[in-house]
Amino acid sequence: MTSESDAAGPVAPVAPVAPYVERRLHFLTPLRRAWVPIAATIGVAAQQGENVAEWVTGLPTLLRALALTALVLAFGLYGFLSWWFTHYAVTGTELRIRSGLLFRRTAHIRLDRIQAVDVTRPLLARLAGVAKLRLDVIGTEEKDELAFLSEDDAVALRAELLARAAGFTPAEAVALGEAPERELLRVGPRDLAMSMVLTLSLPAGVLGGLAAPVAVWWFSSSPWAAAVATLPVLGAVWKGTAGRFLAEYDWTVAESPDGLRLDHGLLDRAHETVPPGRVQTVRIVEPLLWRRRGWVRVELAVAGSKNDVLVPVATRAAAFAVVARVLPGVDLAGLAFAPSPRSGARWVVPVWWKGYGLAVSEDVFAARRGRLCRRTEIVPHAKVQSVRRSQGPWERARGVADVQVDTGANATVTARLRGAAEAVELLHAQAARSRTSRAAARPDRWMT
Repeated sequence: MTSESDAAGPVAPVAPVAPYVERRLHFLTPLRRAWVPIAATIGVAAQQGENVAEWVTGLPTLLRALALTALVLAFGLYGFLSWWFTHYAVTGTELRIRSGLLFRRTAHIRLDRIQAVDVTRPLLARLAGVAKLRLDVIGTEEKDELAFLSEDDAVALRAELLARAAGFTPAEAVALGEAPERELLRVGPRDLAMSMVLTLSLPAGVLGGLAAPVAVWWFSSSPWAAAVATLPVLGAVWKGTAGRFLAEYDWTVAESPDGLRLDHGLLDRAHETVPPGRVQTVRIVEPLLWRRRGWVRVELAVAGSKNDVLVPVATRAAAFAVVARVLPGVDLAGLAFAPSPRSGARWVVPVWWKGYGLAVSEDVFAARRGRLCRRTEIVPHAKVQSVRRSQGPWERARGVADVQVDTGANATVTARLRGAAEAVELLHAQAARSRTSRAAARPDRWMT
């Protein structure tokens, strides 16, 4: 008599699940976690300022000391428990992050979906010898992070994750370590400061920061209203001037097998990676006062990533050499831009129509716009998701139309004010180029 298992043949052995070790974050992490309830307490106290002050002054000195001690112990206990219940582990196929004190959360991050791993070192973290690991994952808007790890552990884990994302086995990924790099470009602080002055952001920000509170005070005759109006203005001025200088200080671009590495920052040091093959759009920005010096700024649109600056300022030749690593085989200097037709474009957009241009090569679709600040957007044909032609009533009357290409980074590049017949031909030709380019494109893999 034959059993069902015998009739079906021998049962294949089940592959054993690879063991993995759960690890905790750095032991200084509770100090950072404790700031969450501290900030909440400060917010409540600020909202109920008079009541809290009256309640505190009515307590005896001993009770004040006991209340302060209880708060410190509660904050410390919260930080410790939140650290104690947070673990991370690298399995055969994913990075797992378990966290949560009352409500447990487990993040399963597939290794083959990781497209960038950034190491950031805020000022206090650098003094303590720790770092934060931030992960860009395809299909997610927010970055998952591990804060904090020791600097050596952060660098080692980053190298392991990138190697595993590239397809190496766990043993090979650990043995490979940090991939070597070769410096391509470094931006000095003098050039960075001069570029900010020549973009007029620094003088405009300072004038705006001084004029706004004075104007509010003049019209309202209230110093409190002027003070309230000053805060957001100062924040915007800081972000566009000193904040930008601190963030882009000592900007370094290096080439490695896992992509282009960006190191920058004076107080908070960031180590970011431009994922190979996932750059959707390259934007060349040329403010008016930069052109005499031959300077440009290079910005990127990367699918699923918020790292949008490749080169804050550099000469045209140096910047194009870096872009050549992102778009191999593309000669930006050789692109010939055709202007919009004068007969129709000048009636749709008077004067500024001369700033529009279009160039199409075997590899890219490039559109140019702007006269005072010229912006050139370059899209590889393989990254075009859709092509559209749009034409308003006034454009239709003047015989011009716009051609728009959409990319995987939710961005649109528009070739404005092309001839109507040219736009129709460009629409069909670009759809064909994109289809054939995607079929021949290289896979988006790490270390290839």
